[in-house]
Amino acid sequence: MNQSPAEIVHEYGPFSGADHVHGVTYDGQQVWFAAGDKLIAINPASGKTVRSIDVAANAGTAFDGKHLFQIAEGHIQKIDPKTGQVLSTIPAPSGDDNSGLAWAEGTLWVGQYEGRKIYQVDPQTGAILRTIESNRFVTGITWVDGELWHGTWEGDESDVRRIDPRTGEILEKIEMPTGTGVSGLESDGSDLFFCGGGRSGKVRTVRRPKRSSATRSNPKT
Repeated sequence: MNQSPAEIVHEYGPFSGADHVHGVTYDGQQVWFAAGDKLIAINPASGKTVRSIDVAANAGTAFDGKHLFQIAEGHIQKIDPKTGQVLSTIPAPSGDDNSGLAWAEGTLWVGQYEGRKIYQVDPQTGAILRTIESNRFVTGITWVDGELWHGTWEGDESDVRRIDPRTGEILEKIEMPTGTGVSGLESDGSDLFFCGGGRSGKVRTVRRPKRSSATRSNPKT
């Protein structure tokens, strides 16, 4: 297993009216994060807030190329980012233990925090298609270049880890500084992760370690 300290490239925030960052996603232009009672979009070039949507948003956030998906307690909401309208909802795997959310392979991937699991979920029905075990509390989830990564956060220790999506085996680990946690997690599609900072009210960018390997297909598309 490759292990390295996190290279924090940039910090955004804290933001007015948002004392907690939950889920994080990226639509190719704006970084969205869940702030409890709203979704907030920031410009990653300037770090400035560009808009917000009033919607329950207390856990993971995802983007499928057209719609936002947001966990609200025991449900996952499908949201039109242009209007802010909730178009539909499906049940989440857990009533109160849902954490991260990602879109890949035409499906949703949902973290279970204390349950230490990642579920692949049918975005139409909420049916669980696959379950992956973790040995740490699961926070944010993202896919990039065919790789599954998730955040962990227990006490003052937090990391971002790449795991085998079939077995849950840890393949790589990026260790955050002590006291710096990862709540939401999203890739920019290249060499950076956007990491929610929980009660710090910040979003951080962390560099993804480079490896010499063949190009993989990206299941997010």
